[in-house]
Amino acid sequence: MNDSTWGAPQGAGYWGAPEMGAAPAGPAYDVRGAQQTRPMPIVPDVPDAGRDADDRDDRNQDAVSVSGPLFRDEKPQEPMSTPLPTPPPPKKRAGRDLRAAIGVGLGLGVLVAGSLFVVKAVFVGVVVLAVVVGLWELTSRLKERKGINAPLVPLAVGGAAMVVAGYVREAEGAWVAMALTALAVLVWRMTEPPEGYLKDVTAGVFAVFYVPFLATFVTMMLTADDGAWRVLTFLLLTVVSDTGAYAVGWRFGTHKLAPRISPGKTREGLFGAVGFAMVAGALCMEFLIDGGTWWQGLLMGLAVAASATLGDLGESMIKRDLGIKDMGTLLPGHGGIMDRLDSLLPSAPVVWLLLVLFVGSG
Repeated sequence: MNDSTWGAPQGAGYWGAPEMGAAPAGPAYDVRGAQQTRPMPIVPDVPDAGRDADDRDDRNQDAVSVSGPLFRDEKPQEPMSTPLPTPPPPKKRAGRDLRAAIGVGLGLGVLVAGSLFVVKAVFVGVVVLAVVVGLWELTSRLKERKGINAPLVPLAVGGAAMVVAGYVREAEGAWVAMALTALAVLVWRMTEPPEGYLKDVTAGVFAVFYVPFLATFVTMMLTADDGAWRVLTFLLLTVVSDTGAYAVGWRFGTHKLAPRISPGKTREGLFGAVGFAMVAGALCMEFLIDGGTWWQGLLMGLAVAASATLGDLGESMIKRDLGIKDMGTLLPGHGGIMDRLDSLLPSAPVVWLLLVLFVGSG
């Protein structure tokens, strides 16, 4: 481009005024018009200035496609690989060795049933052995974890005497033996330094009530004419309640029952325990207990499911306070003796009382 395109005459200056000494050519020169005329500024040549916008866009797209990403820090997208298959959700697994647990459970069942229906005195000896071992486990864990020295000797001797007294003298004998055992714990602990006396004897009296006293109701059931069937009903209801809670809770359990005490227990498991125990109770009362009826068995099954669950939670509370998983390792797949007695002990007085109310003590 040049200045002539804007209509400025030749020989004019930058602002359009005639140069000095130069005469205007052509028609008369209009000074006022010349002063309003402005030359077009010189625009430097710009590459691609004359190209169409669409043409420039095409070039830019071609440049991008050739040179790669628009920005330097932008990484080109890698081709998507074939997605890996989603792994299946992990299967639920039991927390213990089921084979060992089933084998030990069957062995204990044969021992109990054999002694129960052959010689009642042998079954009383089995109960005594379980009580003594349970007391040993409990006092050992208290000493290891809390430094509590509950005296084992008076507890073991007095506990065995309580179980035998419950079988020989029934309730009166059990109460007397319990009082004497508690007194023996107080006196025995006096032979040691006084530091920790109160906590030691408190734990000892608790152990007297928790293990041997509750176990005496099992031997008191045995004194009836159909005592073996009463004890078998008690054992079946408790075992069926635990089995129903485990089976239903493992398969359908989603809502925690008491997560702070026992995270593995669920409300669905509790419903399973109630349902299984009520059915077992109806069958046992109808076919095993003289004078019993099915509706009594429903009530008994409901009561046993509640007592067994509370007993299980109670021992879980003790173990959580002690910071242990099991009370012992004597029974593979089960833990210790106390880990099997946790639901049996509180259920024994419940079954004994309901049987006395429903069919009498004879």
